[in-house]
Amino acid sequence: MLVLFAINMPIGMLENMQNAHASKNSLIARLDLSDPASLDINFAADEVLKATAESGFVYINISSSNASIIENARRAQHAFFALSHSEKQKIAIDDNNRGYLAQGMASMRGATRKDQKEVFFWGREADGKDPDVLAGLPLCGPNQWPEIEGFREAILDYSKMIQTIGDKLLQIFAVALGARATFFETHYQRCMLRGQLLCYPPTDDHPEQFGVAPHSDFGCITLLLQETAGLEVLFPSGQWVAAPPIENTLVINIGDLLERWSNNKLPSTKHRVRNLSPDARYSIAMFYDPNPGAIVDPHELLPREASKYQPVKSAEYILGRNKGVFEHYKVDNHKE
Repeated sequence: MLVLFAINMPIGMLENMQNAHASKNSLIARLDLSDPASLDINFAADEVLKATAESGFVYINISSSNASIIENARRAQHAFFALSHSEKQKIAIDDNNRGYLAQGMASMRGATRKDQKEVFFWGREADGKDPDVLAGLPLCGPNQWPEIEGFREAILDYSKMIQTIGDKLLQIFAVALGARATFFETHYQRCMLRGQLLCYPPTDDHPEQFGVAPHSDFGCITLLLQETAGLEVLFPSGQWVAAPPIENTLVINIGDLLERWSNNKLPSTKHRVRNLSPDARYSIAMFYDPNPGAIVDPHELLPREASKYQPVKSAEYILGRNKGVFEHYKVDNHKE
């Protein structure tokens, strides 16, 4: 059975959460997906539609059986960011968005200051024989792995876990939109499952400085594992609401590509990160997006409605958005 909880954040919790100045009236739904086999998908679809309409965000409970996978991924994350800058730069980010992005290399649209964060990017494993690579599709290519024992295995195990959860979410979203539960399957056979290990130093004390400035995500579904606080969500009321980490949960939000696909029925919501603690903030974000060549067409998903958006190709759309944010697309050689 699916259970929906409203998270009303106590004042004391917010005060302990770095004095984040976000709203004390948080209402982000929490959905129990810890036992997918018992899921009533129709009820889940109705509740998720209501929850995402409120904020575009929802917490989901996941099975505690994933604990070792999560722990290994976090251990790998900390090991990577403990490397020297020169070691991390050996796998500097490439044009397929694979590898290490140093601090000062990202700036969200409309921001006056660069984000204060470091990122390790990876995606679906693809070698030179991969059909998407051979076709020259954007954001397809080999991953760049650091020389850390067990790192690749830990991150790929985590990716597999997230893909399983993502598939269930796609079924729920499809039913919520009045489509068959399997609608998204053909669009996700060679999906872009893009990942980021994130490390945010303490955010500088400046009103326009952020770990990541206010933005909406570019793809379809974001699945975020938080280790420490700092995420804030912009509610329709105009209030910024803190979304702290909760044990055995992921934070799910809708991205711009799914907002287009759903003809705005699933909203993509702005959010930001401010790390107001004295210590680094860690999180793992994964973006579950369609095949790189998939056509995202609202009319296919909602044939009875007039489409508010023209069809776009998945990877081309995301690449276009990436180019407006990441500095490595603006320089010829970013390796040291």
